[in-house]
Amino acid sequence: MTHCQSHCSPVLKNYQPVLSLIFAIREINKNPKLLSNVSLGFNIYDNLFDARSTYESLLDLLFTQQMNGINNNNMNEDVLSVIGGLTVEDANQLATILDQYKIPQLTYGAYDTTLKGKTNFPSLYRMTPSETIQPNAIVQLLLHFKWTWVGLFVSDDDDGETFLQMLTPLLAHNGICVAFSHRVENLKRDSEKDVSKIGLLLLRDVNVLVVSGNSRSLWNLITKIEHAEFFKTDNFAKVWIITARWDFTQQRFFRFPTATFSGTLYFSAHRDPVPEFHDFLKNIKPDPSLMHFLCIFWRFLFTCTFPNENFAHCEYGKRCTGKEELETASVIMFEIDMTGESYSVYNAVYAIAHALHSIHGSRQRTRLQGGTTNVQPWQLHAALKSICFNNGAGHEILIENGEVSSGYYDIFNWFVFPNHSALRVQVGGKSASQKLKIMEDAILWNKRFQQVPPQSKCVEGCHQGHSKIVRKGEPPCCYDCALCPEDMIANETDADKCVQCQEDQYSNMNKNECIYKSITFLTYEEPLGIVLIFIALSFAIVTGMVIYTFMKNWNTPIVKANNQNITITLLISILLCFLSCLLFIGKPGKVTCLLRQTAFGIVFSVAVSSVLAKTIIVILAFLATKPGNTMRKWLGQKVANAVVLSCSLIQVGICTAWLSVSPPFPDHDTHSLSRYVIVECNEGSITMFYCVLGYLGFLAIISFTVAFLARKLPDSFNEAKFITFSMLVFCSVWVSFIPGYLSTKGKYIVAVEVFAILASSTGLLACIFFPKCYIIVLRPDLNTRKQLTGKGN
Repeated sequence: MTHCQSHCSPVLKNYQPVLSLIFAIREINKNPKLLSNVSLGFNIYDNLFDARSTYESLLDLLFTQQMNGINNNNMNEDVLSVIGGLTVEDANQLATILDQYKIPQLTYGAYDTTLKGKTNFPSLYRMTPSETIQPNAIVQLLLHFKWTWVGLFVSDDDDGETFLQMLTPLLAHNGICVAFSHRVENLKRDSEKDVSKIGLLLLRDVNVLVVSGNSRSLWNLITKIEHAEFFKTDNFAKVWIITARWDFTQQRFFRFPTATFSGTLYFSAHRDPVPEFHDFLKNIKPDPSLMHFLCIFWRFLFTCTFPNENFAHCEYGKRCTGKEELETASVIMFEIDMTGESYSVYNAVYAIAHALHSIHGSRQRTRLQGGTTNVQPWQLHAALKSICFNNGAGHEILIENGEVSSGYYDIFNWFVFPNHSALRVQVGGKSASQKLKIMEDAILWNKRFQQVPPQSKCVEGCHQGHSKIVRKGEPPCCYDCALCPEDMIANETDADKCVQCQEDQYSNMNKNECIYKSITFLTYEEPLGIVLIFIALSFAIVTGMVIYTFMKNWNTPIVKANNQNITITLLISILLCFLSCLLFIGKPGKVTCLLRQTAFGIVFSVAVSSVLAKTIIVILAFLATKPGNTMRKWLGQKVANAVVLSCSLIQVGICTAWLSVSPPFPDHDTHSLSRYVIVECNEGSITMFYCVLGYLGFLAIISFTVAFLARKLPDSFNEAKFITFSMLVFCSVWVSFIPGYLSTKGKYIVAVEVFAILASSTGLLACIFFPKCYIIVLRPDLNTRKQLTGKGN
């Protein structure tokens, strides 16, 4: 594999896949049921990560057939297959030649999906899980920890470009933003500028970094981190998410992983346990048959040399005893457990063995004479394309269309202790058909983080009660936070938008919870309701007392002077106006809603009509006193009754039409007040409601106008000035009512209307009847015909 030169600096972990190859071949050769009377042999070549060395080794293998010291002496000269291609570049270089000769090539570390195409390399078989699993797994991992602000490092080659093309759309689709995407140049390119740029990127406020590439292409990344750690110029605290393409512990110069990589989460191709391999490594010794292969490996792993003159050039440090055990080596230097790459090599050897077994068991067996010398490489393709077998550990392996199916990736957590020892723990896994499995409690995070699990967001995030507002020209993960509007909430952090509460709910002060609104209406128990009821009943009693006073003094001149029946009608209507206020207090029901406005409108129309009739009678009475005037015949009861009846019937007609077309009904107003549901009477047709009020206003204006014109009649029997003043009060109250009604909300709308009814009714009662009651009760001497006709002086 490698010549033993003083300048050698091997990556010791890369020896395990070769040891896995040796172990698998020895296991197969000892199994008489698999390939009876046939022994497998092997050649091992190292391309030194160099394209020229790759081609030279491959041509040496195919044409010169030169045997190196570790090759099995019993192998056949024919090359039936090649297991190789740790990187995508290596796999492409090998496939370019091997495909020409239809020699099967089984890769164990090339993850690029471009190698999948059978039209490009039909002789290439992939023993690793599908690459598409990893990007999906990374996205699910980011979503699990709510990491939405990440940086990407990929190798500057086709491999890195392919990975970006798969991962970037998935990140965008799931609302994860890429803070930066950097392609790391190969260290051989003398890229000091690139190393400097990496340092600047690592200083950015991005706590999660996704890395994909091979060890050779990402040496720049390691170089910058090692430089910063050594000189203590920076103290990086990052969560590294690393794909199976790159083992960040595979360092050329055997430095321990820096503390920056502590807490790393990395993917590895799944491998089932192979207990015999552990025993194989435990018992392996540097015997002469493996000495050329293990020379440098043993030297750098145990820092010793062998006392053998044939290997004097390998002298280094203390003498090797040959009793050193691999299981005592640091996991950073060499892993005793089979890695994912080694497991793929192990399965690749068994795939070839089972393909040969299939050929020997076919009908062609009669034409094959002794061993595999007559088997051609191209014959293996039919079996390798789709084959199912059990490997040496009893695990079922299925190859379909040239790839291992049902791929699975393990997720490991790598933790570095202060003494540079390391711990690797499996914390999850992902397959193509299953969701991501992650054991969060098993993860050991980098101790440099003050908060665990660490956060990685462009902004701290919006608290509950706020929604995100994306900044113009910036990624969607960079946003501002705005408090939710009234009656809208956000009960989760980083909410995309606020949610409207239901109509019967409102948002709390923090705008993170909807609370049911309280039901409100003007009740009998609350102070406002009690006050209004008290006033209404008090004035109703006063009105009743006035009626009693007038009834008791029915035949006195002041009662008879202005039509007794109209006066009593007016008093009764005023009494009913006071009592109608009670319909507005309490929880609205179907009956009360029908009666509220209609009863109020009809009763008030009777009252105003009575006032109009009284005014007309006053004018007619004055005119009748003039000699020769014919108005005396209109002073009868019929004229007054006609005025009251006709004016009232018009209002009755309006109310009847209202109840027929769109009657009032109980309703719940959930919009006027943010914290209350108002139980109210919906007017049904607001037009009809204003028609009722408008008609009352029309009657009041006529009454006011007529009374105003008659205000200068002789005072001795003229009550027109009292009617004028009462109508002025009435009109003022209802003109003020309209803006008050429109500007008030909730139960106070009802209170405003009740107040208007009380005020206008009180105005009529006080202005028209209190002066008469004063005369009747306190000045009976003025209650004579002579005083009223002006002849008593």
